Amino acid sequence: MYSNGVSANVITGVTWVKSSLSDGIGANCVEIARLGEGYVALRNSRDADGPALVYNSGEWKAFLQGAKDGEFDGMTV
Repeated sequence: MYSNGVSANVITGVTWVKSSLSDGIGANCVEIARLGEGYVALRNSRDADGPALVYNSGEWKAFLQGAKDGEFDGMTV
């Protein structure tokens, strides 16, 4: 499996997805891709070949639940 910080361009055979709410003008968004074995990769859309963060299923579910619960609302500028 891929490790954190791996160059996103070596993650092949996946579909990168970004939110329909992302701002298409400045490409200010992150993209996610489902990897095998329950893993998810996250990359910056402005640097598609840059590093990707890789999360296991438990980590990703915890992040999504935290976002749904508003735990990160104070992080927006």
